[in-house]
Amino acid sequence: MIRLEVEQGEAKGRVFEQDAEEITLGRAPNSDLLLPDWHVSGSHGVITVESASGAVRYRDLKSTNGSRVIRGKQTLPVDSTVGFELALKHGDRLQLGDHERPVLVGVSIAVLPATTPFLPTTGSMLTATIPPRADGSSVLRAATVQAVEEPEAKVLVMRPVETVAEVQRTVESDPGSLKGLLSVLRKLTGAIELDEVFDAIEAAVFEAVPKATHLTLALRDDSGDKPTYVAVTTRVRGRTDKSGEAVPISKSVVRKVVEQRAAVLAADAMREVGETASIMGAKILSTMGVPLWRGEEILGVLQVDNRAQPGMFKDRDLDLLMLVGQQASLAVHNARLYRQVKQAEMSARTENSFLKQRAQKKFEGIIGDSKAMQSLFEKMAKVVDTRVSVLIEGETGTGKELVASAVHYQSRRKDRLFIAQNCAALPETLLESELFGHKKGAFTGATEDKKGLFELADGGTLFLDEIGEMPLGLQAKILRTLQEGEVRPLGSGVVKNVDVRIVAATNRKLEDEVAAGRFRQDLYYRLQVFPVRIPALRERREDIPVLAAHFLKRYTHELGKPVAGFSQQAMELLMSYDFPGNVRELENEVQRLVIQCEPGGYVMAEHLSPRIRNIEGLLDKIRAPRGTLKDMIEHIEKWLLIEALREHGNNKSATAKTLGITREGLHKKLKGYGIS
Repeated sequence: MIRLEVEQGEAKGRVFEQDAEEITLGRAPNSDLLLPDWHVSGSHGVITVESASGAVRYRDLKSTNGSRVIRGKQTLPVDSTVGFELALKHGDRLQLGDHERPVLVGVSIAVLPATTPFLPTTGSMLTATIPPRADGSSVLRAATVQAVEEPEAKVLVMRPVETVAEVQRTVESDPGSLKGLLSVLRKLTGAIELDEVFDAIEAAVFEAVPKATHLTLALRDDSGDKPTYVAVTTRVRGRTDKSGEAVPISKSVVRKVVEQRAAVLAADAMREVGETASIMGAKILSTMGVPLWRGEEILGVLQVDNRAQPGMFKDRDLDLLMLVGQQASLAVHNARLYRQVKQAEMSARTENSFLKQRAQKKFEGIIGDSKAMQSLFEKMAKVVDTRVSVLIEGETGTGKELVASAVHYQSRRKDRLFIAQNCAALPETLLESELFGHKKGAFTGATEDKKGLFELADGGTLFLDEIGEMPLGLQAKILRTLQEGEVRPLGSGVVKNVDVRIVAATNRKLEDEVAAGRFRQDLYYRLQVFPVRIPALRERREDIPVLAAHFLKRYTHELGKPVAGFSQQAMELLMSYDFPGNVRELENEVQRLVIQCEPGGYVMAEHLSPRIRNIEGLLDKIRAPRGTLKDMIEHIEKWLLIEALREHGNNKSATAKTLGITREGLHKKLKGYGIS
């Protein structure tokens, strides 16, 4: 058994511990011990172990800056004088590369005694001797395997992290498992961003463990008074939508993994781990928890569940998952370091640089991948290069001005001005002067000629926000400008021709305003040539994660304060909240969260505003009264039907479509529950 620990250099703290006949060192990505320092050669050296004698030797591969071995107070060169090869002893330190600031690698050598294979037996205690560490100390841990005397042979297996080398030897003795393991571990190499690492872990777990149906990854968060483990991602086999089903992390599994520093297999989760709410509610058949570790530190916990596959997890599944966890530990650690470097670079940028980037970018883009937003994009694409007026309808905070600017900046008019005016912001006289301009002396205070917005926007686009608030007298003049393309400034007898595209927006229903006599019918029809409705945020909840991530990135950048991301529970609460203020309310919430959270920490559920956390009481609202299973299910189904009808304004066709059933099927259910 060889244990190498980088004591000095860019990879300081990196540990390679394995029972192998050959270990490569260098800057090349495929090196067993990767040393990224510039003065280390791609293939710098190799450590070999003779299988018969157990002798360990280091061979320099004729590197550019050479190798030395520090033994006690001696420094032994590894060059042509010794044939570029030298025997290694326990406690030696390799000195690689540059002489002034070399990379130092501590070497620990031990021979493992033959041990009984790691197989679960009733009431057995298996002990493995772990090789000494770099400081000469040794660790002795016991791997306890308990079997429960029951007809279904349910067992609980634990693998301490110190036994990973023993587990690896067991797996490598099986050619079939070894081939599959190599294929799996390749997926975890090369990933540098955390999202890429999460995707690679998902692929590796589901390939290595065929019975796995769900996995949840919790990472350690040190931002609070004491370390906690926060669920950051959940994946479901066969599902590409990462914002779909939420899978709660089992606190009991996390606790056992962290306290025991061991991988845990519960063949019957409900009996062996405990009848916790998360396990009982999720109907977990069996579960495994594997630590992600680096030295003595537990970086996170990977929980893998079996909820649908026939049969329980076996100890070989735990062995394979533990080896995946070993490689995932390094990948997660490196990705977090990479993120910290990126965040440090981001914080180092000056405010002037940030403002310059914002000034150069006229339009940041509309964010949304939902079907409702895709439909909006299709409509916009059809109208951007036409001359017709566009009426944008939507609730407050949905981003009507953003859509209006997109219509302008993606059209052939993008090189001319885009001017926005809120029709509710000024009284009628001032608004008329603002839109049409005035001549000197036209009214008290008109001390000089002024061009109106129509004239300034000639060749471009004029955005009239809240047009439903415009006074009736001014609506007639707007109508003439739309029909004739003419404007006449206040106090002037001269008419000017203008080529202005009108984009109007309102959060009111103009049909109701026309019926009430507050809006001209002829102007309404003139504006209604191409209506565009922006969906409320509650109608496209699947866009909340990407919008929240966008605003988090913006405000961590702007405020120079890194935040690691959203915990799974916090994101679930955000997606469950209705957001009456829509995207603007979400943006304000994220900005407040960035200010409130500790640097480098995760956004937790308790950080959210009280109005959003109130959604936690939703389960209390639908809690079924005690009774038979049939009665409780019917109670919940009735509540869901009523809520769906309310959300769609009692539109049964839309409700049935959302629920994924036919209109006839919905009528049948409503009749059965006595709902009209």
